[in-house]
Formats: sequence, structure tokens, C-alpha cells
Amino acid sequence: MSDEPRDPPGPSTLSVHGGEPAIRAGRSITEPVVFASTFPFADTAELHAFMQRELERPEEYGRYGNPTVAAVAARLAALEGGGDPAQTGVEAVLMASGMAAITTTLLAMLRAGQHVVFTADVYRKTRLFARSYLDKFGVEFDIVEPSLAAIEAALRDETRIIFTEAPTNPYLRVVDLEGVVALARGRRIKTIVDATFATPINMRPLSLGVDLVVHSTTKYLGGHNDLLGGVVLGKAGIVGAIREQVGTLGAVCDPHNAFLLGRGLKTLGLRVERHNHSALALARMLEAHPKIARVWYPLLESHEDHAHARALLRGGGGVISFEVVGGLATGTRLVDALRIPKLAPSLGGVESLVEQPALMSFYDQGPEGRAALGIREGLIRYAVGIEDLEDLEADLRAALDQV
Repeated sequence: MSDEPRDPPGPSTLSVHGGEPAIRAGRSITEPVVFASTFPFADTAELHAFMQRELERPEEYGRYGNPTVAAVAARLAALEGGGDPAQTGVEAVLMASGMAAITTTLLAMLRAGQHVVFTADVYRKTRLFARSYLDKFGVEFDIVEPSLAAIEAALRDETRIIFTEAPTNPYLRVVDLEGVVALARGRRIKTIVDATFATPINMRPLSLGVDLVVHSTTKYLGGHNDLLGGVVLGKAGIVGAIREQVGTLGAVCDPHNAFLLGRGLKTLGLRVERHNHSALALARMLEAHPKIARVWYPLLESHEDHAHARALLRGGGGVISFEVVGGLATGTRLVDALRIPKLAPSLGGVESLVEQPALMSFYDQGPEGRAALGIREGLIRYAVGIEDLEDLEADLRAALDQV
């Protein structure tokens, strides 16, 4: 066996060390937090060199860059790109939230007269942005089922972006991303994947030829339910154009959030391994329970995209969606009987969370609106944390006994 270190390193090593310098400022083992809104120049000669792009110095004003933010972005670029960003050419730009990452990216890439294809299960606020804002800017769009046939049927000469998620929320759909890339290639169409549910541990879409990857860093990447953030990753040219728009639109990541994100990233591999293991076990338990009508989890053989999930994902992630026999009222009794998960939105943290989409995410749609969107009244979304599997399973069984 060779004594040489692996090249590239594995994902957990990149989560801890990716993109870092040999020695940090102040010789700190952790990334220092730089709280500064502006960064002075030594003299006019340095300013001139900076403006002429002769000086490698990313900081000038806080809206355009910060050392802490830049360091965490470099680590994310290494993790998503699977190696040294200088070799892979992958860059990352951090923003204030996952939605800021999505909206800034779309605004940077689109102009009037162009067309976007979204798949139906993308995050509901992404769809709301399309309906509420893209129309105002003269950008047309279609929202279609997450299948190659539906995506291909929606393509036009004016199509510039295919935007999908994998897995999706709440039904954990997994589209054939290699097929999506093949559809886009040669048609001047860029592909964007929101891979928040997958994380770079379970899937790296850039390696499949996807142009851009988006994550809500609020979720698994931060991992502790204590920050808001988003990131866009891809090749330097396209990410650089998006970064320019961040300076204009102002949805910047602040250094303290970047520090929290960088700290959370260090345990990402460990946490996702636990999420994967526990969620699959709970999904199998629920699928066999007589009070559960149906379970959606991408690595269950019963899931409609199981084959794609097996091909694309290293693990199924920490979210399970399931439908309780008896509908909304029975689901409410089950949620209220659970003792470990907190009744709250979001996912990806160390704490388990549970919600009924009919009473939270899609409450404003009413029963008819939810039905039109495919949201079942008895649906429950369980975001599995890192608690002991035996405790989570016992809690679920006890709650099911009460309904």
C-alpha cells in the first residue's frame, strides 16, 4: 500500500481542510473572524495596483469581500469540486440565505425574452419568485414534472436555464441529472441544481456536468439550526459574474455567519452519515407500519425515482415524508404525540424537526390549492437529526400507538 496521501482527499478531509492556507493569520488553527466593513490601502500606489487588477487582494469594502467569508467559500469550493479549487476551477460565492443565492443567480443570468424550465418539486419560494418576479422582467418559464420527457417537451429556442432539485421537497424526487445535462449540452442552456437535501457528501452534481450548484447553508452545511446562508458553486467564469451581482444586490454573507458555517462544515461528513443511516432505518420502519399509508424516501425500493437515487446518491439524506392513514387530523395527533422532534420548519440540523406541510409550508393554499400542488392533507415531513436511532424509533412507535 502506498504511503502517499490521497489526491484528492476524501469529503470529510475537505470539509475540515479544503482550500485552507498552510498557516492562517496569527497562526490560528481555526479561521479568524474579521469584523470589518472596510479595508484600507497602504497608499495610492497600492490602490492603483488594486484597481488595475495587478494586486491579488480580495478585500476593499465589506459588500465585495471579507477574509472570513472568502476562506469558508474556498473550503466549500474544494468540497463541492472534489479537490483543490486551483486545479478544479470551482469557485463559490456565499450569500445571506439560500433564497438570496437562488434569486441573485437567476437575476444575474437572465434577461427579458428568455425562458426557464423549473421542475415541479423545487422549493416553493423558488416557484413563488418565478411567478411573482420573473414575469415582471419579461422572463418566461414553465414548471414541469421532474422527468426528462417533461423537461425536454418544455424546452424552447429561448430556454437558457433548467433549474431542478435533487432530492426535492417534500417528495424526495430525484431526476436523472446526467440526462438533464445531455439535454442542455449543445443548446446554450445552463443547468442549475439545488442540492441542499443531498449535500456534497451524498452527491456532487458538478462532476456530472451540471453548471451551477446551490445550497441553503442554513440546513446541513451549517448543521446546527443557528445560521442563515446560501452558496452558489461552479466554474470561475459563471460564478464570477454572479459575485459581481452580489455587490450590487447586496445579499452578502456576514463574517460571523461564515464563521458558524465553517465550524459546522467540519463535522458535515459525520453528521450526514448519521442522518443517512437513521433516516433509512426509520423510513423502513414506517413503511411497514399499518397506520402509515405511504412513505417517500429515495432509497426505498417503493420510491418512484429509486433507480436514479441509487445511481446518483451516496446516501438518502435525513428527510422522510410520509402519509398517515386518517388524513390531517390523525397526522396532527401523531405530531403532537412525538416527544423528541421539535415542531418547526427547516431541516438538516442536529435536532430532529417535524412538520405537517398542510399546516405550515402550504397552509395559505387551502385544501384545494394544496391538492392542485400535490400536497396531501395527511402528509408529514420528518427531518431526522443525530439523536440515537433507538430513541427516535421508540418515540415514533409510541406516538403511532396513540393514534
